[in-house]
Amino acid sequence: MPLAAVRRDYSLVGPEARAAEEKGLVSAQWYACPVPRKELKALMQRKDGPAIRDTALWFAGLIVCGALALHFWGSWLCIPFFALYGVLYGSASDSRWHECGHRTAFKTTWMNDAVYNIACFMIMREPTIWRWSHTRHHTDTVIVGRDPEIITPRPPDVFALALNVFALKNTVNFFRLLFLHATGKLTPEETTFVPESERGNVYFVARVYLAIYALVIAACVFSNSILPAMFIGLPSLYGHWLSLYFGMTQHLGLAEDVLDHRLNSRTVYMNPFFRFVYWNMNYHVEHHMFPMVPYHALPKLHESVKADCPPAYPNTIAAFREIIPALARQLRDPGYFVKRELPSSARSAPVAPRASASA
Repeated sequence: MPLAAVRRDYSLVGPEARAAEEKGLVSAQWYACPVPRKELKALMQRKDGPAIRDTALWFAGLIVCGALALHFWGSWLCIPFFALYGVLYGSASDSRWHECGHRTAFKTTWMNDAVYNIACFMIMREPTIWRWSHTRHHTDTVIVGRDPEIITPRPPDVFALALNVFALKNTVNFFRLLFLHATGKLTPEETTFVPESERGNVYFVARVYLAIYALVIAACVFSNSILPAMFIGLPSLYGHWLSLYFGMTQHLGLAEDVLDHRLNSRTVYMNPFFRFVYWNMNYHVEHHMFPMVPYHALPKLHESVKADCPPAYPNTIAAFREIIPALARQLRDPGYFVKRELPSSARSAPVAPRASASA
């Protein structure tokens, strides 16, 4: 079959958006693994302690690495410290943005909001836009025409993925939208998920962000050095690679248009450093099923539901051994996806009235 005949429209205002609604995939009932109510209530308990500890370690790491990078500026010795600073700035901020956006990381609301806004700036995401974008992502996960956070279409845009190793495409798009929002406008797609009452916040924050970046550029010009940008702005690029590495394991190569997170999401075991940077988002099936469970409780939730789920991947290498061949095949056959096998004892997922479980 010719490639053009199977290519789908991933925009939020195209024919796939209407088709998803007609198929019963919009705001539909999703499968959730059985967890005793008392146990789930305990897992959903929010606490300030774990997030305060981890946030203090995160900021301490940024300060120490930044200070050492500054101390060794001008010599090759600054490189490893900027590399680690970049990961803490441009990758760890992704998971902090995410968890605090759910307001589950901390029990105290203002702590969630404070870290959320700091992390949004660091990862180059406008806070109001992305709060509502992510709400849609959870409501209609990997539903084509509805989910604004599908990392790449089918066939995959390999060039864009390569550019985003250092967030190049994301950064261009970020500033394009930032200038648009600063003029008091949204894109047609954004109007589908950002409530009218929130749009003034979008415009205000866009102007604040542009002012901050203008100050950083002015500091670079005044000091005749890129050093200010090495601490604010550029780390979002040179430190983004680990965020992409993690993000590709979440849904890439799996099923679209299904109402079962076991089939469109991955849980991947990770080492302690990765889990600290990623804030346990490697338990991604569990997070999507029960998004109100805080990050620090996801390992316990995993133990409760793993018998009802496909086996977790033993590490990220194992996940990419599946992802890379899947992407390569999708270049030739966009309808292909990895079918996750459920345990024989697993319960069945709900089926939308007219939805199909495969492409």
